[in-house]
Amino acid sequence: MKFVLATHNPGKLREMGEILSGLGVEVVSPADAGVTVDVEETGTTFAENAMLKAKAICAASGLPAIADDSGLCVDALNGGPGVYSARYGGEGLDDRGRYMLLLQNMRGQTTRAAHFACAIACAFPNGDQLTAEGRCDGAIAFAPMGTEGFGYDPVFLVPEKAKTFGQLTAEEKSAISHRGRALREFSEKLATYLKK
Repeated sequence: MKFVLATHNPGKLREMGEILSGLGVEVVSPADAGVTVDVEETGTTFAENAMLKAKAICAASGLPAIADDSGLCVDALNGGPGVYSARYGGEGLDDRGRYMLLLQNMRGQTTRAAHFACAIACAFPNGDQLTAEGRCDGAIAFAPMGTEGFGYDPVFLVPEKAKTFGQLTAEEKSAISHRGRALREFSEKLATYLKK
């Protein structure tokens, strides 16, 4: 059974493929399915944005489609950057530029609490939908540490590990991350759904 994953990120494709292969699901990219859809993320929540992407890819490909949306929510910034995490600071910034801007905006803040959130949505051609969410609580470090991962990983501190996501191995991160938790919940729901 083929599912289209709404991403151009080979790492995400591999990760989802490994998790779902046990269910007899083959995960392909939109390009593999011959689909090019640019979905505007107009939702106000991660779940809304994930479902917008999943429905658009499903409609364009005629195959079940999976999408995720995730981001960093910082208490001192009223939950920001939130759904704008990937666009924080505008078009010209790369990952490093975004987390350095975040650190600059956090200067003088004593409250460093933050969490990563991830929502996964799956849309089926028959109109059925599945959703799952994951969360990882932590804090914003005072300086970037580590070179692993991507995005805000070097500044996201996991207190119980006393390390940032940027200092954890992929396996360590996956065991506790928002995406890892959402993926595990999603694969359980999908397994139940496919048995029906």
